[in-house]
Amino acid sequence: MSEQLKGSATTEVGDVGLPEDLARADLYGLIARFFHLPPDQELLDQIASSIPNGEDVQSEDAPLAKVWHSVVEVAKNNPAKAWHDEFDLNFISVGRPNVILNGSFYMAGHLNEKPLVDIRRAIELFGLEAAEEVTETEDHLSALCEVMRYLIAGDDVEISNLTNQKVFFNDHIRPWYDELCDAIEGIPEMHLYHPIAALTREFLAIEGQSFDMI
Repeated sequence: MSEQLKGSATTEVGDVGLPEDLARADLYGLIARFFHLPPDQELLDQIASSIPNGEDVQSEDAPLAKVWHSVVEVAKNNPAKAWHDEFDLNFISVGRPNVILNGSFYMAGHLNEKPLVDIRRAIELFGLEAAEEVTETEDHLSALCEVMRYLIAGDDVEISNLTNQKVFFNDHIRPWYDELCDAIEGIPEMHLYHPIAALTREFLAIEGQSFDMI
């Protein structure tokens, strides 16, 4: 899978039922992947195989597990081309796309505003830079999730630590992810990305709750 930050680790689909840091990093990486590019068939097959056929969602299952089941179902039942078409129709446009994935738009009302400057400053302090092939600005949701993945799973404990995770999340992701998920879920035709938005919302809500307890 493509990397958006130099020095970040390879993304894999983790066990979303585990609270360990590597599972958190994997899920940030997966969300980044879905919003950076439409999933290819290999990724969809990997997700589809993460839950054995015939396994039911029980009423006592945690909310994150339930939304993961929904992601698995759309991965099983829709080919990569359908995902590609929905991604291009709603996230890509020569004008304004149906859904904007940049934090500056939600926090400041316009693209390339002060929130982007603040994010760039934070990333510079972490010693990170965007990979050459990346065209999105650093306030794109996929880029922000890649930063969080690095802050969780990176080797340098001076950078990759819980304090930096909390500050970066609260400053640059928490203020606007709900509004983004609302925008996706507000478009009925985006049936493939509705479960992705639900997964994003539920996971990031859990992250916020966890950081509040620190």
